[in-house]
This record gives sequence, C-alpha cells and structure tokens, in this order.
Amino acid sequence: MTDIHQIATSLESQDYKQAAQLIKQLQKKSPENPWVQYYIGRYYELTNNPEKAQTTYKQILRDITNPKIVSQARQGIQRIETAQHNLRQQAIETAKNDPSSLEPGLLILEPVSPEDKPAAVQNISRIFKIDAYTTRMQLQSRGWRLYKTGPIGQLRIYGKELLKAGIPVFWTTLADIQKIQIFRVQHFQSLSSPTVVCKDSLNRLGSIEFNWSEITQRVEGLLPMFIEIMDYSPNRRTDQFRHKEITQDYAQICDLHLPSRNSILRICDQSYEFKQGVDFTKISAAIPASPHQKNQTSRVKKSPQIAQSTTRINWNHLLEIFDRQLDVTVWSEFTLFADTAIDYTHMLSKIKSHVEVDRKSETPWDSAFQLYSGLAFLRNQGKKA
Repeated sequence: MTDIHQIATSLESQDYKQAAQLIKQLQKKSPENPWVQYYIGRYYELTNNPEKAQTTYKQILRDITNPKIVSQARQGIQRIETAQHNLRQQAIETAKNDPSSLEPGLLILEPVSPEDKPAAVQNISRIFKIDAYTTRMQLQSRGWRLYKTGPIGQLRIYGKELLKAGIPVFWTTLADIQKIQIFRVQHFQSLSSPTVVCKDSLNRLGSIEFNWSEITQRVEGLLPMFIEIMDYSPNRRTDQFRHKEITQDYAQICDLHLPSRNSILRICDQSYEFKQGVDFTKISAAIPASPHQKNQTSRVKKSPQIAQSTTRINWNHLLEIFDRQLDVTVWSEFTLFADTAIDYTHMLSKIKSHVEVDRKSETPWDSAFQLYSGLAFLRNQGKKA
C-alpha cells in the first residue's frame, strides 16, 4: 500500500503533478487495484474538475464492492454536491443585488430523448433537490415544459447548470416576450407582393407589406372554445345542478414570425375576414407547389364534418398556401406546452393574449398561446436573458 500512501500524501500536500505521475505509475503496475479508481476521482475533485470526479465516483459505486472505497466515493459525491449547492446559493444571493436579475422570468425544459432520460433525471433531481420519481414524471419526449418561474437571475443560474449537465433548457423574461409586436391579420390584400390588413396592439387598422422570405417560422395551435352547461349528478350528497364548462370546439390560430421587424402576424380562423381580399378557394389551386412540398402528403386531415364548414375549408386553403410559399419550421406542439403552463394563472394573467376570439369570459389558453409563440420567436433567435 506504499504507492497508495504516496498518492494520498501528494494530494494532501497539493502536489498534484506528483500525484498524477504516481497514479499513472500505479495504473500500469496494478490496473486491478480498486484504490486507483478512487484516487483518480479524488485527483479530479481537488484539481477543480467536479464533473469528471463525480462520474468517477459513480462508476466506483457501480463496479466496486470494497465497503471502504464505496464509502469514500459516496463522501466524495456528497462533498461535490454540497460545494455546487453553496456556489449556486452564493450566485443567487449576488444576483439579488442586480435589479435586472429580479425581472420575472421563465425556465423552459425542452424534450429529452429516452436514452438521455436516466442521466437527466439524476441531474435535475440533484440540482433542484427533488425525488427521482417526480423528476421522471416531469420529463417529456415531445414538446416544451414550463418548468419554473421566478426572478430571471435565479433561473439563469439554474439554466446554465442544467445546460452544463447536458439537459436542454432555455430561459427568458416576460418583458422580452412583451416587446414583440403582434399584428392581428384581418385579411390578405395580396399574395404576389404579400400585403395584409391588420390591427396593432392599440386596435388601429392598417396594412403591412412584406416578403415571404422574411418569415422564418410558423406557430400553429388550437384554442378551446368553451360553453357552460348545467351538470347533474345523482351521486353527490344532494341532488342538484351545477354550472360546468366544457369544450365545444376549437379556434385555429397561426402565427408568422418576422424577426427582422421584431413582429408576429397573427391569424385566427374566428376573426379572419375570408370574404375580403384574396379569394383562397380560387387561388390556392393555381399556385404551384414549391420544391420542398412536392413529395409531401397534405398534413390537413379533413373529416366529413370539417368539409361542411366554409370557414374551415377556407382556413385549410390558407394553410396550403403557406405550405407552398414557406419552407420554414412549423411549431405545432402548443397543446403539450399549454398543459404544463395553464395552471400558472397569475403569470398568464400578466400576458396580453392579442387573440381575437369571441368569448364570454377570459381564458388562460389565449395567453398561453401568446407565451408559446413568443418563446418560439426568441428561441429561434437564440436569445437568452
């Protein structure tokens, strides 16, 4: 054990160059010696490489049965996690002194592939000090999750640590989302030189001319349309009716992003004036398919019920024109995101929806779409607060 003692002594005296040489020598001399693996981890820990140290210690827990070495590895993992926690808390306290770090923000967790899920569960549980079962239930293989809200300074610290651990996240402030200009399209006046008649945030009517090439992505979603019914259940203690809200239908909505103008053109089938401007039923068939669309099947599934709706037919023609004119990313997982965001009612109440849907009362679903589209807008530009 002389070699092991020499390594331990070198590490204690902070002679890391000598320790590295001794570890290499012992690896060649006694590659099966389980203490070699431990001191490799210890070397990484003391030379400020906690990720490699933690990986080494965890490998010891998987591969080595020597009780003393396993105990030392567990202590090493605990030391690293405590040090990381202390650094994080110190950074959060420092951020509190910066007024800009106190702005309300959001931390968004992106999809995690099945093969990356075990490591993600472990790292998220470690960073946020929550149990693995809860973390596993929160991870999604599709769509974004609104994972955390709070001061942007704090979320930025968590976000950077998650990215360092290989977990896909991004973050932004509500203020950045609210800076994006939203124009509610009333109708297209022209398609050859694309021009829309629209309303701005102050409800002023005007027109915008743009080029198809300015549009970098589309965001599509379905907004539930609610009706109130009288519900009766004989199973309750007292037989009585109660008001109940159910989904009657869905409003279709589509955003066109123009980042060069920091603007979004918002189109909704409930407010679009199909009888004004361009007649899509005549023009959609006349526009040749673009190269990227020739080998695609139509993504619009038309049921017999949908075919009966003039509005829905016109809406489908409108989307077909977008398919032909635009070879851009289409974000269409709004419902998956909304399911994770809809309970943040206080936060959503601060977001103006810019959605024209005739409702008896406001719903957080409209603001959730504004949030989703705004996040996609900022994510496409790689903006992180």
